[in-house]
Amino acid sequence: MAATPTVRRLLIDRLTDRDVGRTREFPMDDRRDDACWPVREAISAQLDGEASGLAETVMVRHLAACPGCRHWQEQAQQVTRRTRLTVAEAIPDVTFAVLTALPDPGPAAARQVRVRLGDLALRLTLLAVGVGQAALAVPSLTTGTGVMSAPTHVAHETGAWGLAVAVSFLAVAAAPRLAAGALPFLAAFTLLLTVLTVSDLTAGMVHVERAAGHLLVLAGVAAVSVLAWQGRSPGSWRPLLAGRSRA
Repeated sequence: MAATPTVRRLLIDRLTDRDVGRTREFPMDDRRDDACWPVREAISAQLDGEASGLAETVMVRHLAACPGCRHWQEQAQQVTRRTRLTVAEAIPDVTFAVLTALPDPGPAAARQVRVRLGDLALRLTLLAVGVGQAALAVPSLTTGTGVMSAPTHVAHETGAWGLAVAVSFLAVAAAPRLAAGALPFLAAFTLLLTVLTVSDLTAGMVHVERAAGHLLVLAGVAAVSVLAWQGRSPGSWRPLLAGRSRA
């Protein structure tokens, strides 16, 4: 780090006082002179390998006419040399003591890793469910041919619902913060679909293969529910009427 003229002056005073038999021929309080101070700043900058900010001709002309600054320059050069050649004192290594005193991050770090891995697994599950659900919905939209010989409009309507559900899963997989908003629609749709599917299976009105395709929706809603619960904020799940009563 660069030393200012004031710092060098203090070092000069200290080292000069320690030298036996040496006296100051030129008092150092003349540093307050407006003409000397810029020159001493330039000398200090040069000793540190920095730009002096003063023209060389101005510095040379001033040093030729000012014995006080010449003496200051000589002492500054000596102080700089002594400082750079001084052996640094040994400092004890306290790294181990500092690290030992730090709180153990093990449990918290391990929990964070588990949470991140769990979130990643849920998002990958939603990605797979969304792609699978879209694959089941696109044929009904493109060909207009419904499963079990449904009319064209019914096939289109079924495909639109299936694709909308797929898009919801993919959106939550990309942005888990959307889970809480998508959950009411997805949960209501899945609950009704489950009840109707069980009823139709019992009555023999739907094939098992067709009903098994709805397991994708169940898996997706379960993943969205977990993400919504994990992303909840304090107070966000309180009943609406409770909030109105406080207001």
